Amino acid sequence: MSAQHWSHGATAAPTAPADRDRHAWVAPTVATVLLLFLAPAALLFGGLSAMATDSCGPDDCPDALMTQLTVIYSTLTFGGIVTLGAWLASWVLPWMPRWSGWRSGLAALALLPPVLVLLLVFSLPMP
Repeated sequence: MSAQHWSHGATAAPTAPADRDRHAWVAPTVATVLLLFLAPAALLFGGLSAMATDSCGPDDCPDALMTQLTVIYSTLTFGGIVTLGAWLASWVLPWMPRWSGWRSGLAALALLPPVLVLLLVFSLPMP
């Protein structure tokens, strides 16, 4: 074999294509780790928030309390769909630099419903 043939085989290890974002995994990973803590807490505290009506009964409770509980349960229901969709989309978007803004935005959007539920639960008006 000629020296020219051997020189082509001794190339460096292949690198990622130039159009690939090497840090594309960061935002979805951060969202995933945060959701591991936020989602169960939102489900637990949101589910237990109806106990705020124990002292007044659902018929005699203030409208502000009942409205906030309605928002909590609506956010748990529909926010779960938003969270799952945004989280999944942040992982499956193409890993190119032009999608990094969308990926970060979707990862942040996935966190909003559980954070909103927790904020609403911890700011329930007293009956």
